[in-house]
Amino acid sequence: MSCTIIVGGFFGDEGKGKVVAHVAYQDHPTIISRGGVGPNAGHTVKMGEKEYGVRMVPSGFVYPDARLMIGTGVLVDPRVLQQEVDLLKVQGRVFVDTRCTVIEESHIERDKSSEYLAKKIGSTGSGCGPANADRVMRVARQARDVPELAPYLADVPREINEALDRGENVLLEGTQGFGISLYFGTYPFVTSKDTSASQIAADNGVGPTRVDDVIVVFKAYPTRVGEGPFSTEMDRATSDKMGIQEFGTVTHRQRRIGGWDGEMARYSAMINGCTQAAITGIDRVDSACFGITEYGKLTPKAREFLKMAEEDIGCPITLISTGPDVSQIIDLRGDR
Repeated sequence: MSCTIIVGGFFGDEGKGKVVAHVAYQDHPTIISRGGVGPNAGHTVKMGEKEYGVRMVPSGFVYPDARLMIGTGVLVDPRVLQQEVDLLKVQGRVFVDTRCTVIEESHIERDKSSEYLAKKIGSTGSGCGPANADRVMRVARQARDVPELAPYLADVPREINEALDRGENVLLEGTQGFGISLYFGTYPFVTSKDTSASQIAADNGVGPTRVDDVIVVFKAYPTRVGEGPFSTEMDRATSDKMGIQEFGTVTHRQRRIGGWDGEMARYSAMINGCTQAAITGIDRVDSACFGITEYGKLTPKAREFLKMAEEDIGCPITLISTGPDVSQIIDLRGDR
């Protein structure tokens, strides 16, 4: 039995989707379930010539032998869900907890029309903040109240815990990143709920004693979309000169680029209960590392960066991404 949680350690966009996909192929989970906020978070998975951006379906969908679930604490937009199910051809594999809060058109309208949310905070306009507010006020509809969601309904916590009882592997994927957690992030420039590993477990009805590993994903050069403090941010000219240009999966806004933040990494690892870390973008530290799949072939510059990052995080770095494709990764977990 193994239950692993994968979360973002900085401001989101750390490459969690790729890490989830790789771990799924290696660990063969029977269930991959999503926690976090909702369709305001996008995950990108690149396999060969195909690149997928998903907002509702777990990014582990690329592993065909797992059932895909959306945990109780996640907001569901039925329109986005159906579009992704059709596009990804995952009919019969996706399940939604009966108690998920449903995002209505009115939530999206409120989100987009709010001067505060849209302009100052930089909301994605996907309706998540207003939907979470309605959930707190006890006036939101749940998935079991929506006829078009009937084919997807399940008791997700029961499914997950029974799988663990049978000795199966389960993978729980988070959304966004630690820096925009409602509780621990750069308030008020945050999302509408907590994004830490504890919350991802709670979103899926998994008790803390059932979690075996927490993989926190950090980006060698952190990025942030939208407004809010970013202590290591570099100016656009500098990041452009380095060849780093990225755009958000959901908003398509250009991401702000920063340098490594060791202090934030250590605090994030502490709050998340990190047992092992993943580093993405090591090829940005040294382009000679692009596509490498063996640790021994990394350059001295890359190894020095990883040594520094591991000391900052306070946990072993066991996964090192060397490019965007799922195959471009170094997996040291067997060496622990």
